[in-house]
Amino acid sequence: MKSTTEIPSCCCSFEAQHEQHTHPAMRALEKEVLGCDFGGTSWTTRSQADEIPAALNLDSDSHLLEIGAGTGWPGIYLAAKASCNVTLLDIPVSSLKHAWQRADDERLGDRCDAVAASGAALPFTDDAFGAIGHSDVLCCLPDKLAMLKECRRVACTGARMLFYVIAPAPGLSKVHLDEACRVGPPFVDIPDDYVSLLAESGWDLVEKTDLTAEYLFALRRLIEGLETGSATLEKALGPAEFNRQLQHRREQASAIERGLLEREIYLVQA
Repeated sequence: MKSTTEIPSCCCSFEAQHEQHTHPAMRALEKEVLGCDFGGTSWTTRSQADEIPAALNLDSDSHLLEIGAGTGWPGIYLAAKASCNVTLLDIPVSSLKHAWQRADDERLGDRCDAVAASGAALPFTDDAFGAIGHSDVLCCLPDKLAMLKECRRVACTGARMLFYVIAPAPGLSKVHLDEACRVGPPFVDIPDDYVSLLAESGWDLVEKTDLTAEYLFALRRLIEGLETGSATLEKALGPAEFNRQLQHRREQASAIERGLLEREIYLVQA
């Protein structure tokens, strides 16, 4: 596993989240809600991941860059499903170690590589990848345009990128926008809309799909799982952290139900 020498301090909260999600009780809940058990922190379901290979034209000759790969979902799954090579990139080294172990356990170590680096400063040469993916990553980065430009730089001409993103609904009042930003992922607000950012960074929009209903369904199932498994999960997370997460998820669900937050998938081409 390759690693950069400098890791930004902002990775600390993500590292803690990844460690919490790799607990067996949290992985069991993830399996129930999303259909996978990688200890991931995105909202990509197994059925959504199953559509990625066709969208990105992945096959045994493909090399996929998975940004914000965390513990390996869905990058490692795609390596198995599409028989492609995958470079898993994220900042927390501990998360990538989990991913590397998972790839080794599934006998995919020869198809997977792991690199610790930021999506806004990719340590790769120009035109290095024919496919790029990231799941609920842009909504957690302050400089979204920088990452999109970096993705374009390392993508060869004609390469496709598919990503999921959570964002405030358009046209919100200041009060509602503030609420969406408070309960959504860190840095969920955007200076413009994603279509404009993609055009500015050199990407052509192929398809955009609203996944908000699926997002809300998964979130409701997560809340139900937290409530019914409270005894076990309180022991896993600690009472204070368990109650914080449960309250936060309830607030997120309320915001989605009232039209304040959306989740979308973008398929674009260089």
